Amino acid sequence: MDKDIRDILDIFTEINKIPRQSKHEKQISDRLMTWAEKNNLTAERDELLNVLIHVPPSPGYEKSPVVVIQGHMDMVCEKTPDSSHDFSNDPVKVLIDGDWVHADRTTLGADNAIALAIAMKIAIDTSVAHPELELLFTVDEETGLTGANGLSSDFIKGKVLLNIDSEDDKKFTIGCAGGRDTVISFPLEYIPAPDPCSFMRISVSGLTGGHSGSDIHKGRANANKILARVLDHLDRKSNFYLVSLSGGSAHNAIPRDAEAWIALPEKNSCPPTYINPFIRDLCREYEATDPNMTVTCKEISKSSDKVITRPLTHKIINTVLALPHGVAAMSSRIEGLVETSSNLATLRTNSDTITLSTSQRSSVMSRLDAITRRIESIGHLSGAQVRSGNGYPSWQPDMESKLLKKCIEVYKKVHGNEPVIEVIHAGLECGVIGAKYKGMEMISFGPLITDAHSPDERMSLTSLEKVWRFTKTLLKEL
Repeated sequence: MDKDIRDILDIFTEINKIPRQSKHEKQISDRLMTWAEKNNLTAERDELLNVLIHVPPSPGYEKSPVVVIQGHMDMVCEKTPDSSHDFSNDPVKVLIDGDWVHADRTTLGADNAIALAIAMKIAIDTSVAHPELELLFTVDEETGLTGANGLSSDFIKGKVLLNIDSEDDKKFTIGCAGGRDTVISFPLEYIPAPDPCSFMRISVSGLTGGHSGSDIHKGRANANKILARVLDHLDRKSNFYLVSLSGGSAHNAIPRDAEAWIALPEKNSCPPTYINPFIRDLCREYEATDPNMTVTCKEISKSSDKVITRPLTHKIINTVLALPHGVAAMSSRIEGLVETSSNLATLRTNSDTITLSTSQRSSVMSRLDAITRRIESIGHLSGAQVRSGNGYPSWQPDMESKLLKKCIEVYKKVHGNEPVIEVIHAGLECGVIGAKYKGMEMISFGPLITDAHSPDERMSLTSLEKVWRFTKTLLKEL
């Protein structure tokens, strides 16, 4: 393995020892500040814990424009059901299998620690010629881009930004979707559990999951929607009561697992001959995209002295059924691009509420408003409490950008072929940063990462080496 790549992997491995779940970035932010001080680099951070590290220019580059290299500190924390990993304390184990880097039954966090590692390597490698650099590392990208949203208007001064948060070394990203989240909450109404009654746990597991932006068009199953269909089917046979619902892990991950606990009056028991054929049909529907999907219905010992009322049980199930998930519209301007979509992301139960969280995306902001209003209307019609966030803007492509033309020129020089220029359906911080810092020229690129936001996440070492060579050459020629 090339020494430079080994150095980047060593930095990456050190980053992965630090817990950095979204909204819990204090440790990694502290470590970055300490690293800057140790390497005699000036650093600052804001109240949100965003970090900016200043790197002086190489000799001869003093008059070149300042370049911002940008990535985010946080990661999506997903694991397989058999993993005991604690993302609040345990390091993410970095494993190498041939050309691929992966973790042990968890997300790898290459999205986006690899950006930090590449930037940090550039900052301390005297063999890399570069202009003055600002290394901008933001918090909480994965749950709403709140770190980028909270940047002050004078935090950075550079007008050229390299975002290393794309996931294919053959591509340059020059535009992305905007997004918004909605939370639908049902205040719970309880009654004493029927006597006699039996309790059942219904579980959906083993789904493929994936990124709710880049994978939404692949037709993969959503565990929350599958669970709702099973509950609806049961509801036709037995007047059960909900005890709890849970499903999904993050707003930008297609749910892989979901679970419901229900109570059935003894006279309304549900025989396997009724539910099992329906489960087999569900699994056949998704055998191409989710071959490992498993749906189980098992009796359990008594789990609660109280249950959710029948009218509210019925209302919650119908709402989950009604909420949209998947592609809502394809772009009429760019062939093959998803324009608008939604992800029914999480189901949560606490002592007094059940909440359903959705995440919407669109490259057309008026259509983002429209699908958000549709989701809000479903919640209002169900009598629930509804709240939507402010969201983040889309990033509109500029095909005439000088930065883009330079990147294409350098890519052809380094790799000998043309890059693919794309606009993506996922959200990137470039949209927020571009809206905040007018006149900013931006591009996004990165090494090949597959199955981001899932425990199957992998990063290619060959592509990492390609991105490293491209980035070094680009900085030399900017």
